[in-house]
This record gives sequence, C-alpha cells and structure tokens, in this order.
Amino acid sequence: MPAALHDLNRVAIVGAASLRGKELKQVLEDRNFPADEIILLDEGELAGTLTEAAGEPTLIRALQEESFERARYVFFAGSVADAEQNMASARHSGATVIDLTGAASHSTRTQTRIPSLTSLLPPRSGTDGPDETLRYSSPAAPVIIACTLAAGFSTFAAERLVILLFPPVSERDQPGVDELESQTASLLSFREIAKPVFDAQVAFNLLSRYGESSKVRLEETRASIARDVAHYLDGRAPVPAIQLAQAPVFYGYAFAAYAQFASPMPPERLHGALTALGIKVSSDGDPAPTNVSVAGEGDIHIARIEPDPSVYSGVWLWGVADNLRLSAVNAVRIAEELLAQSLV
Repeated sequence: MPAALHDLNRVAIVGAASLRGKELKQVLEDRNFPADEIILLDEGELAGTLTEAAGEPTLIRALQEESFERARYVFFAGSVADAEQNMASARHSGATVIDLTGAASHSTRTQTRIPSLTSLLPPRSGTDGPDETLRYSSPAAPVIIACTLAAGFSTFAAERLVILLFPPVSERDQPGVDELESQTASLLSFREIAKPVFDAQVAFNLLSRYGESSKVRLEETRASIARDVAHYLDGRAPVPAIQLAQAPVFYGYAFAAYAQFASPMPPERLHGALTALGIKVSSDGDPAPTNVSVAGEGDIHIARIEPDPSVYSGVWLWGVADNLRLSAVNAVRIAEELLAQSLV
C-alpha cells in the first residue's frame, strides 16, 4: 500500500550508523519534523547497535525486504552500494526517496533539489512520468556551496568563478576521522603512521591527491563534484572551475573563491545577493568563519568579500560550512517542502 495512504509520517534512515545518518536524525529532531516514528536501518553487522531517537532508546535495525513498509519518507545516508541495492524496494513500498549518497543524482527519474536556491533556480523535473514516481537527490555539501555561489554571482554576469575546496576527513565517514586522529597521535609520539583510508599522511599536511592504494581518488571526487554542479545548474548559471586540496581537519568544508566581473562590483551588492540565498556574511569587524565557529550550523558562512589588489574587477571570499549539517539540513528541507505541498 502506498505510504501516502497512511496517516503516519513514518521516516526511515538507511545508513543510520554513518556520520551523515546520525546528523540527519539529529536534524529531523532539531527541526521538529512531524515524524510519528523514525526507523534506523543499516548493514547487518551494524544492526543491534543501541542509540536513541526523539529522546528514547532504540536499536538500529538490519535492512530487510519489509524494512520500508508504511514508510512515508526514506532517506539514504550511508553507502552508495546500500542506496543502489535498496532504493527500488523503498520506492516499491510507496515511500518518497531522498538520497544523500549521490547514487541517484543523475537518474532520469530523480530530481535534484537545493531548497535555498528555489527562488532563483526553481527545481526541474527529472522525469516525463507523473510526480509520484520521482526520487529526490540532496547534493553533498561542496555541491551546495558551489551551486549557491554560482547562482548568487550569476545575477551580476560574473565572467569567471573559481572555487578551491578544502574537504575534511569526515567526508570519508568514521574511518577517515579515525585515521586522522590515529596519524596525529602517532606523529606526536614519533611512531609509524597507519594509512588504510588515504594511503598518505593527512595529519599536519595538505594533499593534492591520495596514495595509490586509496579506494577513492581525490581527482575522482573533484570530477564528481564538478559533474553534480553542472548537472544542477543545467545552463541556468555559469559553471565554476573547481579544485580540491585535502585538509587535515575533522569537520567543516572550507573554501576560497575568486570571482571576476566586467567592471568593479561593490562588495555590498554581492553580499546582498548571497545573503538572499541563505549565506551568512560576517559583519564588519567580526572574525572570519572557521571550521570550529560553524560547527553545528546548517548554513554557509563567509567572511566579508574583498577586492583583489592586483586584478581589476576581481574579488575574493573565504567561507566554511559544517559539511554534515549542511547536507542533512538540505535533505530535511526537501522533505519539509514535499510535506507542505501534500497538504495544499
């Protein structure tokens, strides 16, 4: 029976034990999403883990064929493999799927949404079929950052936009966090470091690429972000040039961006355009945002925009966003929008 026919707003989170899944559950609770029940699901070896939901103790359940029964919304927040294997079952149950893993981002039956940009870049349908067949993709933090900057500067016909992103190790989930912590302790104790995730020294270091044994290539991550940004913008705003440098930080996606216009652009006008899209701009005299200062915040934060001292009509900005929180808030806002539309 389609979930829409049930009175319950039952929510399921696949990948509940992941950093992204934990943050998603917290955001649902913090925003008082009207969920009658939150079902936590994950891979077999993680099933049985004791946690809590809505202040009550609960267990993470193993993924099974009936896991999505009567669920209205199913969030995929774990691995791409889990999403690919279980998304069809979730849709077959009648649930609305909101994917945070990127597994469905380029499907012709998926609509990518960034609610903060709806006023400037309304969502486009990803299918020729009826709306109820749609799946929804909630982009990763760097995609949200790049699309927001591109959309904001597009109103001023920016000639060039370049974004240098500094991903934190938490983008590789808990194993990435554990590796940075382990490497830091080992280096301070003059011990040999372990490198099972990055196959490189990430502690006290900046990386333009990972080691050869790393399962993920930094250049592949960069290419994936660029594809997702271009896919979402879809000709509605110029696509920025994107580069990545792995930073030795646990949480928070920092970035530096350079924009160039045909003529000098007053920073206050740029501030106004970005503020209208939900970006938090530091006030005069305030310190620039840092990975620490934005922890737990669901918005993108930037310092005051500064003109380039050497290039006519060029400007620089520095910003940071809590990578887990930004992604989770975007996904929950999609569900909030869909729920509001269903009540109209």
